[in-house]
Amino acid sequence: MTEGAVNSGAAEQGWASTTIANPYGSIKLRTTEQGIPLAVKVDAAELHRDPAQLAGEVLRLCQRAAARAGLAKRKQYEEAGMSPEMLARTGLPTEADVARQEIVEEQDYDTEPQSWLRTL
Repeated sequence: MTEGAVNSGAAEQGWASTTIANPYGSIKLRTTEQGIPLAVKVDAAELHRDPAQLAGEVLRLCQRAAARAGLAKRKQYEEAGMSPEMLARTGLPTEADVARQEIVEEQDYDTEPQSWLRTL
């Protein structure tokens, strides 16, 4: 499956999407606002990792993308004049929620690369 084929399908469906990468740029995802992956790009060096660790990293990136997309949607609603009470009812994350989630992820998971060597 190529990224271009996945992207064109997403565009045809009119889905909003977000792009996210791990800190090293070796894993990149394009997801729906709900965190469902539309395209995945993994550097060859990452394929040497334990499959469970790699899958866990992709899942965490999907969750992070969904949280950030939810935060962006919340900001859109705020700018449109939605009341704080209504915003609270949407269940969309706040900046504090997203920051807290990302700090917990960084503390709970070892996301350092197996090797600093990368193919050029």
